[in-house]
Amino acid sequence: MDWIWYLFRFDGRINRALLWQALLIVALLAGLLEIAGQLIGILAGRSTLKLGIELDFDFGLDDLFKLVDPRASHSLSSTDLATAILKTSGMALFFWIYLATAIKRLHDRDRRGWWIVPFFFLPGLFSQFADVLPKFSWMPSISLPFSILWLWGFVDMFCRPGSSGHNRFGPDPLLEIEDSSRSTAPAATSWDQSREIEIVPPSASPPGGMHVKRGA
Repeated sequence: MDWIWYLFRFDGRINRALLWQALLIVALLAGLLEIAGQLIGILAGRSTLKLGIELDFDFGLDDLFKLVDPRASHSLSSTDLATAILKTSGMALFFWIYLATAIKRLHDRDRRGWWIVPFFFLPGLFSQFADVLPKFSWMPSISLPFSILWLWGFVDMFCRPGSSGHNRFGPDPLLEIEDSSRSTAPAATSWDQSREIEIVPPSASPPGGMHVKRGA
């Protein structure tokens, strides 16, 4: 697999399994960066790395929307420079990987990449700023469409199969996997009777006829 194309480019198609795999990769990278952030805190004498204690250095897709929230940006700027750089770089990396793989998955569903806006950005932004919106009685009726959009996007991208065969964004990734598995499978050899059977003349001993070669 071309990992640069898979994680960082926006052309082509990927199936459901590769999108779930991308989220697993993001989770593993987030765990490594979380440990790195905790080690920075330990060296700076600000935190300890212990099991059972909630760590304040974490990553998630929800953190991507904090980049446009002045309240979260202020809290991030109040941390030390090394932690702020590490957290910002990690969020930028995770955002790029998610965006690249999600758009390729939308292509697999024969949808353009801009569908990521109603499926992901609008629900995420609403969730980030819902606590600062006015508390009116009709607010639940506004939140319902965003919840439906998020659920629709999740089912469409993570659960439903891609369009069958070649579409406008490229060939079917499942067909490519099947073709590669066929090419790596050992080819079946035909039975060559002339290599296993020999003709013995009648005057030979034992009597002539067709005999199977020993060791064939």
